[in-house]
Amino acid sequence: MLLLALDSEDLDARVTEALPWLPFHFPDMDWDWLTAESKSRDRQNRLAYVTLLASDVAQSRGEAELAESLRFRVESLERARLANEDSLAKNSMSQAGRKWLRNHRTPAATHWNLLTDLKAEDLEHVF
Repeated sequence: MLLLALDSEDLDARVTEALPWLPFHFPDMDWDWLTAESKSRDRQNRLAYVTLLASDVAQSRGEAELAESLRFRVESLERARLANEDSLAKNSMSQAGRKWLRNHRTPAATHWNLLTDLKAEDLEHVF
């Protein structure tokens, strides 16, 4: 389900906000398969960012072991990070929206070349 959502061109914002819930609650999913499939579809940046958000939420909740485990998954994608700019499943956004996000995204979103302003503190209602 996570891969299908990450591979989508346009997701509702509420669905996108819910994506970090999956790695947070299912940290023992088949990461080898998910990583390989994400890479084959050029979605590894999206997977890394969603997993990073889940890790940040776990850290803020005092779940250090879970946060570290998820952070390890993010770090395993670092060497495969794509240079091309992408959105977090919102490719239909306007050029003005893209420009605004380039100036207002988090450093982590910039690092993963994603146009999104989604951050862990925005997700408390999801978990």
